[in-house]
Amino acid sequence: MSMLITNGKVFYDGELHETDLLIDNSKILAIGENLNGDQVLDVKGNIILPGLIDSHVHFCEPGDEHKEDWYTGSCAAAAGGVTTVLDMPNTRPPVLTEEVLTLKRQRAKKSIINYGFHFGSSGYNIDEIEKVENVASTSVYFDEHYDVMAIKAVDLLENIFLSSNMITCHANGEYVKTAMKLTNDMSSDAYLCSISTKNEIDEIKREGAKILIEVTPHHLFLKRDHEQMLKHFALVHPNLNYTMDHEALWQAINEDLVTTIASAHTPHTIEEKHSNNPPHGVPGVETMLPLLLNAVNERIINLAKVVELTSTNPAKTFNIKNKGEISEGFDADLVIIDLNHIKEVTNEDMHYKCGWTPYNGMSLKGWPVITIVNGNIVYYDGEIYDQFRGKEIEYTK
Repeated sequence: MSMLITNGKVFYDGELHETDLLIDNSKILAIGENLNGDQVLDVKGNIILPGLIDSHVHFCEPGDEHKEDWYTGSCAAAAGGVTTVLDMPNTRPPVLTEEVLTLKRQRAKKSIINYGFHFGSSGYNIDEIEKVENVASTSVYFDEHYDVMAIKAVDLLENIFLSSNMITCHANGEYVKTAMKLTNDMSSDAYLCSISTKNEIDEIKREGAKILIEVTPHHLFLKRDHEQMLKHFALVHPNLNYTMDHEALWQAINEDLVTTIASAHTPHTIEEKHSNNPPHGVPGVETMLPLLLNAVNERIINLAKVVELTSTNPAKTFNIKNKGEISEGFDADLVIIDLNHIKEVTNEDMHYKCGWTPYNGMSLKGWPVITIVNGNIVYYDGEIYDQFRGKEIEYTK
């Protein structure tokens, strides 16, 4: 059944157009005037964007379903205008074999949005890396913070880089330089997760490496000062930064140095955060777009740049097929936003299983009001519609 989306402003070809959008059979069929559909969705003058692709989430399944699972995480994503996620491999067990990836694929079938996977590396699973299919990247953990998946031996790292089409690097501080050297030496495509400091940005500029950069909302919108108020609920890895770091990240965005913004959604329960050994990480997939839309209203960033960093670039970076833009023939993954809607973020409104957000009490202007996945409405005016399920994404190479 076809759906005509009318009375909106459609973002395509880099700007907004007052026109209609026709979707049918999960695809964008036409953009223009005088279109007809079996159903009509009047978006009341709001803006239609490509659905967000969050290329860095931890949905905790298998192994830590008490924090989040594929259903609850996908509901939170849908409420935040995210239509596709790429899940990281450091689950329990970690995704180091095709067998565990198959298990994860089965668990992800409960997701109401589209999904893909980063594959894991230990340094000793090269055969698995080379045979596995339809993954976004091989994810490499340089930092001892990641415990059993951390790799420091250069020969092991070189083998992983040589065996992978795309490397997702969890490398911060001193490890950024190591990741860049490997990228240059191995002529690999590499993506640096969660870059957060001025020193890291300066190092990347200085080395001039062919490398892709991700920053997170919590490093853009929270500072070290928030730790005094939020205590362990502001504990993340890498740590929240200082004002000079915060300013360097925004400058890097303005200079087109940053490739993507991704949530690094890492939920932990309230009880775990109150413990004597609180885990690092904050939930963020549901609030990423509202935070960025509020920044648009405050003229910190423009809407075109938001689309570029959260939809277009993630699709291009990971070669995701038919996603990331509004174009005829592309998948009908869309988010309708109301840039004028003002709402307070509350723990109670979040769809996370963990039940909290570091942005609790923050008033934001600009919110998603409708999310469409594969042509189906999954979120509408505060309500989740979960009769549909997402699909595993495909890649162009």
